[in-house]
Amino acid sequence: MMRVTAAEFLVGAAICCASHVAAQGCCSGGSGSPIAGGASQGVLSERQAELSLNGQYLSSSRFFTGDRDTAALFGELSGSYLYGRAAFGVTEKLTMSVEGGYFLRRQQVSADWLDTISSGGMADLILFPRYSVLSRNTEFTRTEITLGLGMKLPVGPCNDSTLVYRNPVTGRTYHTTSPPTVQPTNGANDFIFYSFVYRGYPETKFRVFTSMLYIRRGWNPLGQKFGDLATIGIFAGKNIGRKVSVTLQVRGEWSGRMSYDRQLDMLALYNIDVNSTGGRKIFFSPQVGLVLGDFMAYALYEMPLYQYLNGTQVGSGHMATAGISYRFFVKN
Repeated sequence: MMRVTAAEFLVGAAICCASHVAAQGCCSGGSGSPIAGGASQGVLSERQAELSLNGQYLSSSRFFTGDRDTAALFGELSGSYLYGRAAFGVTEKLTMSVEGGYFLRRQQVSADWLDTISSGGMADLILFPRYSVLSRNTEFTRTEITLGLGMKLPVGPCNDSTLVYRNPVTGRTYHTTSPPTVQPTNGANDFIFYSFVYRGYPETKFRVFTSMLYIRRGWNPLGQKFGDLATIGIFAGKNIGRKVSVTLQVRGEWSGRMSYDRQLDMLALYNIDVNSTGGRKIFFSPQVGLVLGDFMAYALYEMPLYQYLNGTQVGSGHMATAGISYRFFVKN
C-alpha cells in the first residue's frame, strides 16, 4: 500500500465547498456536509485508523445573473464550519469512515447591513465506505483507483426559524422559516458516488490525481429536493523536501435545479425562487501540507474562476480550509 502524502490528504477538502456551500438560489442555499474535510479519499492500510478535524471559513457578497455580476440582494453570506472524521482500514482494500460536521455560525446579512439571519449547530452524518479496485506499484510509478458509495443523513434542522416580531403588550413572538442559506442541513438523505484515481512518480516526487463526485439529492420534510451535484477535481502536486507538499487543483462543478412539491409556494413560504437554482462553476485552489510524524497539517485557499448561475443568485466566494489528521495502527 502506498504511503499517503500531504497532497492526497487535501483531496477531500477541495470537495468541501461542492457539498455544503454551493448556493441553490438567490435567497436559498443547499446545505450539507463536505465529503472528506481534508484527508485522503484513497484507502487506508489494514487495521490503520485515521482521526481528522478541519475548520473552514467562507464568505461571499457577489451576485450573478448567468455569468454577469448583478446588484446584490443582500449584504453578505458567510459561515464557519468544523468537520471531523474517523476512518478505519477494514482490509487492505476496504476502508470505512464516519464523518460529520458542526456549523459554528451560518449568517446572511441584509442589504443595509442592519439585520442578520443566522443559525448553527449539528449538520449531517456521513457513512462513507471506499474500496480499492486497483493498487499497483512499480519501480517508477504508483497507481491507485478507489471507488466510494456513501450516504448523508441529516442530524441538524432544516427548518430553523428567525424572530420577526415580538408583541410589546402580550410578549407573543412570531417567527418565519429561515432561508436554506443559513440552515445547518438540507434535511434530506443524499447518496454519494465517488471515484479517486492516483498516479505518482516517486523518483521525482511528483503526482497527478483526480477525484469525481456525484451527489444524488433526496427529498426533505419541507417538500424540497435540492438539485443533484456533480464535481470533478484535477490535481498536480510535488514534495518539497521530506515534510512539505504543494498541490494545485482545478475543479469543475455542476448543480441541477431545485424540485419541489407543486402544492407549496416556495417563494412565499421559504423565500426560494426555484428558477434561480443550479448552475456551473470552475474553481482554483493552491494547497500545502506538512508532515509531522504521524500527524498531517494542511491548508488550502479556494477561489472561483468562473460562475454561470441560473436566474439571479449569490455566487461562491473565497474559502479557506485548514486541518490536522492523525494516523495510527490498531493492534489485534
